[in-house]
Amino acid sequence: MTHAADTLEALATALPPESLVTDQPAMDAYRWDRARDPNAGVPLAVVRASSTAEVQQAIRIAGAAGIPVVPRGAGSGLSGGSSAVAGGIVLSLDRMRSIDIDPATRTATAEPGALNAEVKAAAAAHGLWYPPDPSSFEFCSIGGNVATNAGGLCCVKYGVTTDYVLGMTVVLADGSAVTLGEPRLKDVAGLSLTKLFVGSEGTLGVITEVTLRLIPAQEARTTLVAAFPTLAAATAAVLGITAEMRPAMLEFMDHETIGAVEDQTRMGLDRDAAAMLVVQCDEPGEHAARLIERVAEICTAAGASECFATSDPEEGEAFAVARRIAIPAVERRGTLLLEDVGVPLPRLGDLVSGISDISARRDVPIAVVAHAGDGNTHPLIVTDPGDPAQCARADLAFGEIMDLAIRLGGTITGEHGVGRMKQPWLADYLGPDVMELNRRVKRALDPAGILNPGAVYG
Repeated sequence: MTHAADTLEALATALPPESLVTDQPAMDAYRWDRARDPNAGVPLAVVRASSTAEVQQAIRIAGAAGIPVVPRGAGSGLSGGSSAVAGGIVLSLDRMRSIDIDPATRTATAEPGALNAEVKAAAAAHGLWYPPDPSSFEFCSIGGNVATNAGGLCCVKYGVTTDYVLGMTVVLADGSAVTLGEPRLKDVAGLSLTKLFVGSEGTLGVITEVTLRLIPAQEARTTLVAAFPTLAAATAAVLGITAEMRPAMLEFMDHETIGAVEDQTRMGLDRDAAAMLVVQCDEPGEHAARLIERVAEICTAAGASECFATSDPEEGEAFAVARRIAIPAVERRGTLLLEDVGVPLPRLGDLVSGISDISARRDVPIAVVAHAGDGNTHPLIVTDPGDPAQCARADLAFGEIMDLAIRLGGTITGEHGVGRMKQPWLADYLGPDVMELNRRVKRALDPAGILNPGAVYG
């Protein structure tokens, strides 16, 4: 019997039949995330675990055989973080969906396969709110959100995933399971190991349960949409707004993105604008309206060609939805190379104008959407797979955008993770000392290197 056959037999013996997938066509659905990594391998098997115990069994068998394990949530990642490894095991957590809300402690205990939208809905039933809201919140999983420390449209005011993670259960590379943290808001006993696993992209352990902090339901939102004739005017408005307040949302779309979204929504967006901001305030009472008035003044002073404000919830949500669908709208124009570089806010204008220069120099379309309030941009490089020369130029642009972000004091990833797509730039971003410290942590927790090899650390 071959080594692979031995491993398959061990998995079949240890797991229920419905937890093991070995049929090639069925496994294809688990080989890629939304980045569609062209180097994704063909796995030996897919394990669709339904419990922490099944995750432990799969990892112990993989460890004994020296076989890689790639943890996977909903497959909505955008950096190749869950690309299958040839001959390895894809450990899918999509069947682990339970959610329990404790109103007394304002916490949610969720398994990793639960969708972000499902956690929000469960919290809302108790008058509570889970704020982290990636644009993909309707189909991304909590486990994936924690693994990449996902952000979203509300993070400018409410923070990102790590700000809401109080504890978790993690299965380590040796198959042991540890529980970190508890539903307490304050705890400084020992090292902050919970935070170590947030954003670790499945390279240090597999999260099988997470305890999340909830807050009271969000107040009604007032929305402003402003159009600008130049990128410089829009980024100047962003700096003016953030100098005075923390809105609940401060989002940016450039000319390319506006056109793509308008093609899909036909909602009357200004196709001639160089950029558009969507701003929301959720302060109580009339305070939100006063803040929006001030936002309008700032945008007008910065050179906005148009400002439109509304306190109607449905109308405001329509503009938020327009921003959320920006990536799939641009994707209709071609295959995307998608980034999420971020810079300190004062350098946002330099980043946006620099991306525009790269687009012109490399002769590739690059649309830009951004969580502008915290300097996190999503350059969307549009390519035609049938044009090899353009694809080569797009690859160069991809790297040049990350190099630009680093030069501006920024990061190669604000919320999507390093995955495999950005791994070649990680060492330059971190520097040799910090990169080696990262590797030492990885070796300490995964000495055989079986957890998500090729992601983050190469």
